[in-house]
Amino acid sequence: MPTKSHGLAILNTPDAELPELMRQAREIRDRHTGQHAQLCSIVNAKSGSCPEDCAYCAQSARHQTGVETYALLPPEKILAKALLAKKNGAHCFGIVTSGRGLAPRDLEQALEAVRLIAAEGIHAAASLGILDETALQKLKTAGLRRYHHNLETAESYFPRICTTHTYADRVRTARAAKKVGLELCCGGIVGLGETKAQRVELVMAIADLSPESVPLNFLNPVTGTRLENLPPLSINDICRTIALFRFFLPDKNIGVMGGREQLLKDRQDLVFAAGANGFMLGDYLTTAGNSVEADHALVAAAGLDRR
Repeated sequence: MPTKSHGLAILNTPDAELPELMRQAREIRDRHTGQHAQLCSIVNAKSGSCPEDCAYCAQSARHQTGVETYALLPPEKILAKALLAKKNGAHCFGIVTSGRGLAPRDLEQALEAVRLIAAEGIHAAASLGILDETALQKLKTAGLRRYHHNLETAESYFPRICTTHTYADRVRTARAAKKVGLELCCGGIVGLGETKAQRVELVMAIADLSPESVPLNFLNPVTGTRLENLPPLSINDICRTIALFRFFLPDKNIGVMGGREQLLKDRQDLVFAAGANGFMLGDYLTTAGNSVEADHALVAAAGLDRR
């Protein structure tokens, strides 16, 4: 794996040398993962009223953001979303819930949704917060294939972003998912006010967990959150960060998720040009995404196939 100093050099690449850095990142991607795009979709299955205090999150009850709040959707409604995602070309479908974890009743409802989705031959994933091995094993037995749990930011910066749970809690859940035999989807959010050194710290920590999939989000500041006035990253810094993740995670599926549409705007083609090999189809948790047709066009323009 590259060193910390190598990571800092990537993030400090002069603008004039950025095209060459991106070319090298694409070459690494093509050599290790092929020219295939990995596309996923999610459902916001339980929204808002979260007791956690994550500084960036529109769904925290501590923030006044006006997001819609509702209890866990019935399994049949979650299945309908999964079937639509499959029709639209998503390779993986994730059930996402707000909150620290799931109460026993909600877990049983989530298990039924997973069973229904798995019975349709859909690659079932979930992001249900901090869970223990027992709950994760139940999900795997029900047909779950992948568990999503981000580190969010570097351990050294985490207390500035969240105080209601610890970085160790997040690592423990990620390791527990792997221990029970689930695929791990683990990434973070860049642009939370962290230093470049802390961005390198984050990618090295993710590499240490060896997830199958790495969602890379870029902060799109939400009005009403503690980070609402934080300036977003520049397009060039986004490209440097995507390349950074590809150099440190050469054989992983790296998807650019939150912030793609808002920050890159008409240059979303740079996702693939900088070395990523996927993104999210459709809407996010509380913000709208591109049309499915527009995203498929981006994949085709990059010369990648949808597998």
